Amino acid sequence: MAQIIDDFQGRTLVSASSMDRDLQDKVKQAGSKVMSSKIVGEALAKRALDKNIKEVVFDRNGFIYHGRVKALAEAAREGGLQF
Repeated sequence: MAQIIDDFQGRTLVSASSMDRDLQDKVKQAGSKVMSSKIVGEALAKRALDKNIKEVVFDRNGFIYHGRVKALAEAAREGGLQF
């Protein structure tokens, strides 16, 4: 799951997950967790841009920047998010 949160209001503005109904078919076909993360990153970027959110801060929450984290971040950047 990936979320874009407004820290000042404490509200989730946009989220995407491999469990989302509209993403489940793509995730099943992906074949790996890294590819699933890429699909989630693309969806997150699209949903954010639909709400006119273009710039975010990427918080890895202590996770190393590789594998699934890296795939999600790169897909979100390719989708148009800036961070």
